[in-house]
Amino acid sequence: MSDIIEGAVAALQEKLGDEGFDASVKFVINGEGAVIVDSDGVREGDEDADCTLSADADTFQAMMTGELNPTAAFMSGKLSVDGDMGVAMKLGTLLA
Repeated sequence: MSDIIEGAVAALQEKLGDEGFDASVKFVINGEGAVIVDSDGVREGDEDADCTLSADADTFQAMMTGELNPTAAFMSGKLSVDGDMGVAMKLGTLLA
C-alpha cells in the first residue's frame, strides 16, 4: 500500500470514527489507488461502490485537512463524482 493510500485510509477513518457508513463510496486518488468507505469501515480497495469520487492527491489531502470543502472541490472540477450523488453529498457532510 502506498504512503498516500495508507494516509487516506487513516484520515478517513479518523473523520468517520468507528460507525462506518451505510452506503459504499470509492475514493480514487489519481495515480495512487483507491480507498473504500462502507459499513465495514475504511480500507484500501477497488471494488464497485454506490458512488466513486476521483481527485488528485493534493485535492484529497486538502479535503481531509479541511482546507478545501468537498462541495467546493466538486464545483471547481477538482473532484469528480460518478454514481449516486446523494451518497456523495451525505459523505461530504460527514467530512466537512
